[in-house]
Formats: sequence, C-alpha cells, structure tokens
Amino acid sequence: MDKRRETGGLANAACRVRSRSVIAPAMQSFPLPALRLVESMSAAAAADPARAVAFQGAPGANSHRAALEALPHCLPLPCFSFEDALDAVKDGRAGQAIIPIENSQHGRVADIHFLLPESDLHIVGEHFMPIHAALMALPVEGAGERKFTGAYSHPQALGQSRHYLRTRGIVPLSYSDTAGAAAYIAELGDPDLAALAPEIAAELYGLTIIENNVEDAHDNMTRFVLLANEPLDVSTITGPAITTFVFEVRNIPAALYKALGGFATNGINMTKLESYQRGASFAATAFFSDIVGAPGEPAVDRAMEELAYYAKDLRILGTYPMERTRG
Repeated sequence: MDKRRETGGLANAACRVRSRSVIAPAMQSFPLPALRLVESMSAAAAADPARAVAFQGAPGANSHRAALEALPHCLPLPCFSFEDALDAVKDGRAGQAIIPIENSQHGRVADIHFLLPESDLHIVGEHFMPIHAALMALPVEGAGERKFTGAYSHPQALGQSRHYLRTRGIVPLSYSDTAGAAAYIAELGDPDLAALAPEIAAELYGLTIIENNVEDAHDNMTRFVLLANEPLDVSTITGPAITTFVFEVRNIPAALYKALGGFATNGINMTKLESYQRGASFAATAFFSDIVGAPGEPAVDRAMEELAYYAKDLRILGTYPMERTRG
C-alpha cells in the first residue's frame, strides 16, 4: 500500500491538508515528515481555537515563526494553502490567521490581493519580520564541498535567493512553502537535492545546514497581516493606525487622479498603492491601498468620501495599529 494513503488520518487533522497544484504528487499534501507535527499542532489548536493562529505552510515555515513573534502565546495551526488558513478562521477553527502580504525584495505575495477581499475577514494587525534562508540537505558522512542539482522552496524564497542559486548552478524548484520543501527533501532521501528554508526547519526534519543566510539581500523583510472574523475596535488603537482598502476605477482619463485627489488635499499619507486586474476583460483596474489614519478622523473621512464618489467597490479591509513607521 502507498505510504501516503496510510497517513490519511494524519493529513485530515490539518486544515484541509491538500494542494491545488498539479506539479507533482508530493505537493498534494504535507510531506510525511511534517504530518506528525501537523497532527499534534492541530490537536492543540482544536482544544483552544480562540488561541489558534492559522498559517500557510508546514511547521517551521516563516509564517510559523511570524505567528509566534506576533502572538507569543498563540497556538500555531499549520494549513496547506492560504485559502485553508483563511477558511480556518471563517469556520471557527482559529481565532486569527497570519498571512504574508509583501516582501521588500520580491514584492507582493501572489494572489493575496484577490484572497483578502474575497475572504470577508478583517485585518486586525501587522507584523514585520526579517527573512533569512538556509540551504539545507540530507546529512552525508564524510562529505566535503557538496554540489546540488536543485533546491526546493516557495517561489518567493527562490526569488529572494535567485543570484545565490544561479552562481552555484542550482536549479530552483517550486514548492508550496519553505518548511514543506525541507520536509519533502527529508522524505525524498536524495542527497543531491537541497531546500531553502528557515533554520528551524533543518532541526525539525533532520537536515544539515549547508549555508546560512543565503538570501541575496540581508535586509530582506516580509510584512504579514493578522486577520480575524470581526474588525478591530478603532477606539482601542492608541497610536498611529493603518487603514487598508481596495477600490476600482473605470479606465477613463484622470479617473485615478480624481479618486485620489482627496488624500492629497486632506494631507493623508498614502503609503501603498498597487493596481491589479479583476477578471479577463481589462475593462477596469482595481487598487489595493494603505493610508496612515483611521475612519473617524475628519481628514480621513473627507478623503474616503471623495474616493467613494469617484470610485466603485470601495471596501475597507481593516484599520489596525501601525507596527512600523512609514516614511
């Protein structure tokens, strides 16, 4: 019998442990070395779901680290995909989810602008975390300098270490998450393959660290957001706040200029503005934006009222404390 089928009970304990990828059979669930960790963490979260924080990835992923940094007393809940992590909150299996939204070197995390509005969850916090990657592989006794044919990791991590991999002739191989890639290498048993993952993953999955800090830029930083079913009470925010929202404008001359004019005239600092297309018609452009300030502040209310007049589908995704000063 296939060993993977024998572990069905373990896989079911995780947040819908599955993949939407058809790249390889190994990506249809967590690798076997990760499943027992997933089972124990899922059981702990099920016993106290209010403390559970869902994250995408296997135990040892950067999102796992971020959950423990942002909420040290939480119960991290591993989920295979971003959608699964969001669903865990919607279904009441976790009080919050933590999701990477952008990286200083590699930009926006793929599909996140679509997932957040569709989830109906609210952003209630943010967390910035330095990202360091280690090249790790199976231990080999008496091995000198080792060369690897390929390295598995999340596409974001591969992009953040692309120069390191290229100069060493290591082919980047996409996997659903960083720690899952480490577990997959442990499962494969091929000493010629490596993984790019957080240092903790080597300890969890019995791998040897070949080299630490292999990211191309050592000031590499990822911004995470915390999401919950209910919005944060704005009155509880004592310091500067960030408000995140999405909106859409028609593709006509000066549409964006008119929509955003109120932020300039009211002195509101817009710290992020990203465009993306909804659907295949390219008839209208959607925008994802952050501003410094909160609804209820007169200047913010005036700016948002003007935006609503010129834009459509305006949706506030959350107002939450600013963890890191912009500008």
